Amino acid sequence: MMNKMGDAIHAERDPLDSKLPMVEIFETVEGEGTRAGFPTVFVRLFGCNLRCVWCDTTYSYPPAKSEYSLSIREIVEKVKSYRSRHICFTGGEPLLYGDRSAMLLKALAEIDGIVDVHVETNGAIGLAPFLESVPLPNVRYVMDYKLPDSGENDKMEMANFELLRPQDEIKFVIASDQDFDAAVETLRRYPTQALPMFSPVWESMPPAKLVDRMLEAGLSGVKLNMQLHKIIWDPAKRGV
Repeated sequence: MMNKMGDAIHAERDPLDSKLPMVEIFETVEGEGTRAGFPTVFVRLFGCNLRCVWCDTTYSYPPAKSEYSLSIREIVEKVKSYRSRHICFTGGEPLLYGDRSAMLLKALAEIDGIVDVHVETNGAIGLAPFLESVPLPNVRYVMDYKLPDSGENDKMEMANFELLRPQDEIKFVIASDQDFDAAVETLRRYPTQALPMFSPVWESMPPAKLVDRMLEAGLSGVKLNMQLHKIIWDPAKRGV
């Protein structure tokens, strides 16, 4: 009897009361991709299923700890307190929490006046359930495909390539000539409607060299992706 009562209480609980571990919510300008430069609210969840060697948000996964937890309702109310009409749903890996991630994504996209919610996902989680459960026109996916130098190339969900749409983006972080060649080969083997973007790891792939390689390879359909926030502020600065 107690189990049945507990199940009934759980079933009646408002999904918007579901909680998620957080790192931060803040407003700044989008630093990269096709919406670079737009004032944007960043919703950064805690937790990631990958450990890329060049990760610049190591504070978003263990052994670091979640800054705090918020319900979906509380996250939405915080986002509403800002005036930006663009949202970056990021992490860590924002899709790590399955149904809760999908519920939050839907709630963010349904805020009045929001024109774009772009999900920064790492390529290691299948997108099909999210495309199915959140079929909203203002939701896009920016898939950060991990190349060999990341140390996580073998974790990629290759089926995502055929699921991505023209409004979506694929980011390739290029740390070396090996990475560049792997990105070109990946695009050849896995055609996609999404816009491919090449982003340099400045310490090992100077942007000028990456541009030269793109031009030499005739990559007229690939966009150079520079990170504005690392130009405007100190690259290690948080909350920007």
